[in-house]
Amino acid sequence: MATVAAAALVTAGFAVPAPASATVTRAQMALRWAPIHYQDVDVTGSHALGGRSDYITKIDFDGDLNGRNNWDRAGQAGVSFAAHAYYSVLETSTHWYITYLFFHPRDWTDNFFDTEHENDGEGVLLAIQRDGSMYGVLRSAVTVAHTNFFSYTPAGSTWTSGRESVDGALQLQASPHDAFLHPVTAQEAKGHGLKAYPQYNIVGDGIVYYPSTVAETPSSGDDRDVQYKLIDIFASDGLWAQRANTSLFANLGTFAGDDSGDCGVDTLDCSINSANAPWGWDDRDDLPARGQIATDPAKLSVEYFTIPGSMSRTYAYNPYASAAAALAAAAKTAPPVVD
Repeated sequence: MATVAAAALVTAGFAVPAPASATVTRAQMALRWAPIHYQDVDVTGSHALGGRSDYITKIDFDGDLNGRNNWDRAGQAGVSFAAHAYYSVLETSTHWYITYLFFHPRDWTDNFFDTEHENDGEGVLLAIQRDGSMYGVLRSAVTVAHTNFFSYTPAGSTWTSGRESVDGALQLQASPHDAFLHPVTAQEAKGHGLKAYPQYNIVGDGIVYYPSTVAETPSSGDDRDVQYKLIDIFASDGLWAQRANTSLFANLGTFAGDDSGDCGVDTLDCSINSANAPWGWDDRDDLPARGQIATDPAKLSVEYFTIPGSMSRTYAYNPYASAAAALAAAAKTAPPVVD
């Protein structure tokens, strides 16, 4: 089956996966399991930018790594809404853990009684069990919807509720761009909370994003086939390498964002420094600490699920570990997550 899947990927124009006898790369794992992503779009109101405020894109969509100009630049000419998502892959001897971050330049509203803010970063953690096959077997997903996490399991998973109850089923769908079934996630318009489809769904206008090696720009706010490209958080010039960039981050794990331009106009408020990278995600009602959904996903998995059999808690690959002390300090001193 791995040989057939590899051939299908080549036909579809993807990078060639490693043969079944070789070790799959982390980039190949991320592409294999990347979600088919349903993005609801609202085109009403000036802050919607005709729907573009709900498009996923790169953090440097405007050509720079200044988080404090993204709200304004999103409404200007010459910026790119080509579809991208970020990923990190951590490994133990028994599992892969893949975190995906979907970024929007605006978390916005057209309701006077709601707040909005510059930048928005929400996503999902997938746990993949090593079972001897090329890409393993998907066991669970935990999504980020503002300041709450939601847990899901696909059909046939051996994982069940733990300290947290499983919130629903994780669907898998076929992609027209490769030979695999992918987990399906969805984000609401405006605030971009993320859950497993169809707990969120497209209502009216919307975009269906498919994982790929190319980055397409939606033709409109109602485009049902847009390919998105993955970016490694741990790349040498990637998001993790920029964590001390004070133009991009207000503190460790929190994107810098101000209230310039029309952010907050005709709404209750524009909050500052309100969006988070994966190592800043937090559900304060749950036991895992701030950021551990990305930095120590084995711990989060043990807390969220009842997991049969052996499960290693020792990482064979975890670049976050080099900043463990700083991350722990940030978890104690950073302002509460308000995304």
